[in-house]
Amino acid sequence: MSILNKINSPLNEWTTNQPLQKWIVEMAELCRPDSIWLCDGSPQEYDELCQKMVRSGTMIKLNPAKRPNSYLCRSDPGDVARVEDFTFICSSKEENAGPTNNWCDPIEMKQKLKGLFSGCMSGRTMYVIPFCMGPLGSQIAHIGVQITDSPYAVCNMRIMTHMGKAVLNVLGNESFVPGLHSVGKPLQPGEKDVSWPCNKEKYIVHFPEERAIWSFGSGYGGNALLGKKCLALRIASVMARDEGWLAEHMLILGITNPQGKKIYIAAAFPSACGKTNLAMLTPSLPGWKVETVGDDIAWMKFAEDGTLRAINPESGFFGVASGTSMISNPNAMKSLQENVIFTNVALTDDGDVWWEGMTPKPPEHLNSWLKQDWHPGSALKAAHPNSRFTAPANQCPVIDEAWQDPAGVPISAILFGGRRSSVVPLVCESFNWQHGTFMGASVSSETTAAAIGEVGKLRHDPFAMLPFCGYNMGDYFKHWLDVGSGKSPDKLPKIFYVNWFRKDAQGEWLWPGFGENSRVLKWVFERVTGEGNALETAIGFVPALDSLDVTGLQLAPGAMQQLLHVDPNEWLAEVKEMESYLSMFGKKLPKAITEELETLKQRLAEPGVR
Repeated sequence: MSILNKINSPLNEWTTNQPLQKWIVEMAELCRPDSIWLCDGSPQEYDELCQKMVRSGTMIKLNPAKRPNSYLCRSDPGDVARVEDFTFICSSKEENAGPTNNWCDPIEMKQKLKGLFSGCMSGRTMYVIPFCMGPLGSQIAHIGVQITDSPYAVCNMRIMTHMGKAVLNVLGNESFVPGLHSVGKPLQPGEKDVSWPCNKEKYIVHFPEERAIWSFGSGYGGNALLGKKCLALRIASVMARDEGWLAEHMLILGITNPQGKKIYIAAAFPSACGKTNLAMLTPSLPGWKVETVGDDIAWMKFAEDGTLRAINPESGFFGVASGTSMISNPNAMKSLQENVIFTNVALTDDGDVWWEGMTPKPPEHLNSWLKQDWHPGSALKAAHPNSRFTAPANQCPVIDEAWQDPAGVPISAILFGGRRSSVVPLVCESFNWQHGTFMGASVSSETTAAAIGEVGKLRHDPFAMLPFCGYNMGDYFKHWLDVGSGKSPDKLPKIFYVNWFRKDAQGEWLWPGFGENSRVLKWVFERVTGEGNALETAIGFVPALDSLDVTGLQLAPGAMQQLLHVDPNEWLAEVKEMESYLSMFGKKLPKAITEELETLKQRLAEPGVR
């Protein structure tokens, strides 16, 4: 049978883009699906695929009285997180991938992948998903097309991107980023499928020179939703380097003071360090308002007037469920009331969802993410620590009115941060763009369950981009330096480093976090507008004790002093650690970063040196 006879609608009527038509046929001939579904992005298509997954056991439809139009999926226990050890950047030269990425020769990898993909969709449907990252028609947005045999990926991509015929209308005959994905579990005639098909062998592979993505074996999250980390960061970071813009692992929020003045802030934290909480923050300070543009990724380009403008290239939230509650993030919880796909959370007896931290007291009985009976006190968690929700961003009660503005929003401040229990103060402002780039390069954090590996280990994560940069991070640092070079300082965003996670000698949090982080954002706002007071330290400007608004905040005696303390001996040890880490980049490490290390050492050794 001809490949074209397997398609649900005529290919040349679906798109006039000849390279796209050719690629679809080539991939179908490689993967050999039983049928081909050209996605239109309609609500009817979404509902049909969800019902298909309910029948196959992949999805459970939740109680419509509790969560209208919402579903629960439980993955294979071996497919629950990003697989960084099997994520590759296959640039033509190994040095272009750099020491922080896994590299393989692109010709060798393509041969290996073609062997894996050969016949991998036998017994399955191949879905073709046209999608746009960012508002349709935006000069900052880009279009991709994903081929997959996972209806779970299709439905999640419909929430996370602009997807369907409208995208093809914008694409026309222009180029696109192709992404091929398979769960790697072909079905033999008569073979019964499993509820979560996947393969023990997994590869998430990026070919930066040809702007292409191949992902095999996993059906989970960013491994399968190729618009998420694969295009939006790993491929887009290369595009941004080549074209002079920034593709970053950053939230974007708008903050408005009681007088009605508003600025926008972008912030980069490693996964599971509170990005979604900050993006949807409910300020504890009266009269202040925070609104969400995006919770995970920012694409930023300089406008003609010199301002750095940002879009959120996603249209949904793929957030960590565990720990999310009406206390930690009420706006996220309000975003999850309907039209949500939950992954690896627990099922309640009345057909709703639950996860650790959702309520102070757990239900007396649950069906866990492992599909087992669960009771309070069980040795196993009811929900996986990296359990997720996929929800439309427009359901967020504090979504910013400009979140889909094709021109993007003007960024006035950039925050970096990580999960550090010591050394790093609550907030610190850089001296300038070069010093701020050094701050970004120095990000380190205690690891979490968002990635496979040891939990709680301190690892360096420059710019929170370690798993996501599509090229040599030494060149990435240089790109940041180049982007700011020659720009008017009053046009460039101010750069800050924050740390909500500092602890006292007894291991207790010094800072309450969550809504109280608005107090730090207020100081950032005031520094941007020229009102906030600061003290100059060896590592940058920190708030004067009386300049951080702690009205009504109950802190332990001496807590604020500890939160803002900069210990020279601790920082000299930190510098030594930074030097050791950054040495891996060798000749690729920009001279400006080495200079910042040296001057930091001098400032620590000789107070007053700038």
